[in-house]
Amino acid sequence: MAQDVMIVTEIWNKEFRKISLEAVCQGRRLADELGSSLTAVVLGACVEPQAKSLAQYGADTVILADDPGLATFHPCEYENVVTGIVKDKKPGIVIFGATRQGRELSACVAARLDAGLAVECSGFAMEEDRLVATRSMYGGKVIATVDIEGDIQMASIRPNVFEITKAKGAGNLESIAVNLGEVNVTLIEEKIEISAKAELTEADYIVSGGRGMESEDFTVLEELAQALGGAVGASRNAVDLGWRPQSEQVGQTGKVVSPKLYIACGISGAMQHVAGMSTSDVIVGINNDPDALIFRSSDYCIVGDLFEIVPAITAELKK
Repeated sequence: MAQDVMIVTEIWNKEFRKISLEAVCQGRRLADELGSSLTAVVLGACVEPQAKSLAQYGADTVILADDPGLATFHPCEYENVVTGIVKDKKPGIVIFGATRQGRELSACVAARLDAGLAVECSGFAMEEDRLVATRSMYGGKVIATVDIEGDIQMASIRPNVFEITKAKGAGNLESIAVNLGEVNVTLIEEKIEISAKAELTEADYIVSGGRGMESEDFTVLEELAQALGGAVGASRNAVDLGWRPQSEQVGQTGKVVSPKLYIACGISGAMQHVAGMSTSDVIVGINNDPDALIFRSSDYCIVGDLFEIVPAITAELKK
C-alpha cells in the first residue's frame, strides 16, 4: 500500500489558516517516520505565492490547483478537484484541518472514495505502517484510539493541538489543470458577512468569561479584547447558560486555542476548560476566589472583582 502523506490545506483572506500549517508540520513528522514523501494540496485563485511558502514547513511537493472557480469554497467544486488529486496521486494518508470547510470537504471526499475518516484528531501514531489516531468522545469523557480501515486513511485534526515547526522540504511546485467536474448545485446568490472580530482559533489574544460574569453582558471583556486586537471566548458554563454562542466555547468539548495571551475572567478552571487553553504562551487568571482552580494553570493570578480589574486593564491599554 502506498504510504505517502497528503495534506489538504485551506486559505482564508489570502493566507493559510494556522491549522493548515499545523497539518503540514504533522504530516512531515508522519512522512519521516514512514520514510515517505509529503505532498501539500493548495486550492484557490492566484495563490501561487502562498503555495511556494509550504517548502519551509517540510512539503516535498506542492500541488497547486489554481482556478477562478476555486476563489471561494464551494463543496461540489472542491470535492471534485480534491477527489481527482487523491485518485491520481494515490497517497496512503490524507489529512485535513477540522475547520468548517475541512469538516465538510473531508466527509465528502471520504464518501466519494469509500475511505475511512477519523475526525477532530488530537494525536497520531504509526503501528505497523498503519495510521492510528486518538480523538475525544462523549464530551471529552473518553479518549478513543481509532484504527482507520482501507487503503486510504483519512483524518482531520483539531486546531492548536500540533506544533508548527520549520522543516526543510523540496517544495517542488506542480500546477495541475483544474477540472471542476460535474456540479449539480447552482449558486444563486452569495452573501458573505465579514466580521471585525478575530477568529477564536487564530487569535493571538483571547479574553474569556465564565459563570463569574453573572449575566450575558460581556461588554467589559469585549472592550478589552478589542483593545488587544483579540477575540472573546467563553467557558462551557457560560455557553450552557445561553450567555455566549457555542462558537466561542473554549475547552475539551469546544475549541482548542493556543494564543500568546489568554485571560480567564470569572472562570473556575475545570479540567475540561483548561484542556482547551493550557498551551497558551501566557495565562492570566482573574477570580474573586483565591482558591479557584484556574490559578493552578495561570502564570499570573489576580484575586479580585473582574468588573473592576478588567476595565482598569483596558484603560491602561488605551493610554
